[in-house]
Amino acid sequence: MNWTALDSVNQLDEIKQQPGYSIIFKHSTRCSISMMAKRRFELDWEQLPENLPLYFLDLIKHRDISNKIAEDFQVHHESPQLLLIKNGECILDQSHGGISVEETLEMVQ
Repeated sequence: MNWTALDSVNQLDEIKQQPGYSIIFKHSTRCSISMMAKRRFELDWEQLPENLPLYFLDLIKHRDISNKIAEDFQVHHESPQLLLIKNGECILDQSHGGISVEETLEMVQ
């Protein structure tokens, strides 16, 4: 599985219009907690469906996109943060140590 860089506000419109599920992972490249959460998620991500789109947002470079995510999906900004999107709506919001493939899978199945 590979991350798709989320580096344009226009991509958010595409994500909101996609049928099914998508994941957005908001990551601060300056934060060791964020680095650990990302690494732990990637260790288990082979359990996720192969066709599940995975979007990676570098918060340091794209704070404007993070703000738009918070507004569009009605979530508080966190870092790190994982959002599970289904048919354009956020159905799961995880942050910090709460980011888990296992809990994400419970919502996808």
